[in-house]
Amino acid sequence: MKRCLVTGATGYVGGRLVRELLAHEYQVRVLARSPEKVRDAAWAEQVEVVAGDAGDPVSAALAMRDIDVAYYLLHSLQEGRNLEQAERDMAENFATAAREQGVKRIVYLGGLAPSIPLEKMSPHMRSRVEVGRILQASGVPTIELRAAVVIGSGSASFEMMRYLTERLPAMITPRWVRTKTQPIAVRDVLRYLVLAAELPPELNRSFDIGGPEVMSYQDMMQRYAKVAGLPRRIILPINLLSPQLSSHWVNLVTPVPKAIAKPLVRSLSHPATCTESDIKEWIPDPPEGLINFDEAVGLALTRIQDAEVATRWSGAAIPGRPSDPLPSDPDWAGGTLYEDIRVLHTTASPENLWAAVDCIGGDNGWYSARLLWEVRGFIDRMAGGVGLRRGRRDPNTLRVGEAVDFWRVEERLPPNLMRLRAEMKMPGRAWLEFTVEPDETGGATLRQRAVYWPRSFAGHAYWWSVAPFHAFVFPPMAQHIVERAEARELASGRIGV
Repeated sequence: MKRCLVTGATGYVGGRLVRELLAHEYQVRVLARSPEKVRDAAWAEQVEVVAGDAGDPVSAALAMRDIDVAYYLLHSLQEGRNLEQAERDMAENFATAAREQGVKRIVYLGGLAPSIPLEKMSPHMRSRVEVGRILQASGVPTIELRAAVVIGSGSASFEMMRYLTERLPAMITPRWVRTKTQPIAVRDVLRYLVLAAELPPELNRSFDIGGPEVMSYQDMMQRYAKVAGLPRRIILPINLLSPQLSSHWVNLVTPVPKAIAKPLVRSLSHPATCTESDIKEWIPDPPEGLINFDEAVGLALTRIQDAEVATRWSGAAIPGRPSDPLPSDPDWAGGTLYEDIRVLHTTASPENLWAAVDCIGGDNGWYSARLLWEVRGFIDRMAGGVGLRRGRRDPNTLRVGEAVDFWRVEERLPPNLMRLRAEMKMPGRAWLEFTVEPDETGGATLRQRAVYWPRSFAGHAYWWSVAPFHAFVFPPMAQHIVERAEARELASGRIGV
């Protein structure tokens, strides 16, 4: 059984790679500067964690001991005067440690560089090319996999495209939106990385990897809009926006930090397409073929579209697919989600608190702002929706799949979880979730969580137009649920005994 070392396990690809290697029954060791960042990962108890920095000779040598395959997934998107030298130093230290410790294979995920002289590349791309050269010259057989845009929730390039497309129905863009690229699904990237561990030792070279389609960034935004169910975007490229101005523009429109957007934008100025497909000789395409762009986007959007989405958001389930979000993904990844969370403690028992949750809606009402609920129901009916007229089947107990006014019971796990999915007309999707947790004193905690996923600019405008009214809806809703539970408790004679 091969022993693998993974660096960058707290990053986008690294955290997913660890899971894939474990699934293929490899023994995995993780090198982390901050071990506490991987402590709560789903795979934490299945790997050996070594504290240290790949740039430190002592910790790198320790991490490499008895390792067969070392994965180099380290790269900084931060630009600065010493970026390239720091990247070279870390790669040289990693290569030396691997050689001295007898590592049999290095696998490095680099960037799909344009066919231009090195000095004309952006510092970001130039440093990635130089790292590949250093590792291949290390004396340890190295496989460098060069990829362009990785399509998956959490990938910086994908997130930048996602936010621009969702938030701007019409946009004036830099000319780089016409640049050709060859995006690849994160699932296919991970497949190449895992299988690279088994390549013969005489191979010491780089391979271009890309998906089955070549397209421009403008094409990708239009295709993303189609998969996401958005209207076709109006995109007007102009030649006036420099990379510096473009990064400010991206930072203004999206939550992607400017420090990340700037090097990405500078790298987008040149085409990034595969110039060879030699990897297929060693790692053939799967029988069903590589994942196309539309399917990759659909998988990335599964976070929102999956019926278990709210459960995963609340951490009740562990993502198990390469396209799913991980806790290690940056906060700005995964699309915009608006939330309103209320947490209240009560002396009422979990059973009585659950009973108060279970009878919400219909003739029982929504525990708050009755007039506002009726107005929202009237607006929904005027827009062609169902409004509040459906009520509920039983006044005391709900079932999965039942309608509750303009909501639908998506999940019900008594006496702990109730999740309702909105069926009212709106430019987005919404959920209302109640969680009941017992405490040590016999009481309980109510966690009320409203989640809204906007679709396009209209979705964001909708949220902010109704947000002022939430103060009259959500806080009293949680408070009155608790009060009803305590009233039931008092009626049963438990409180005050």
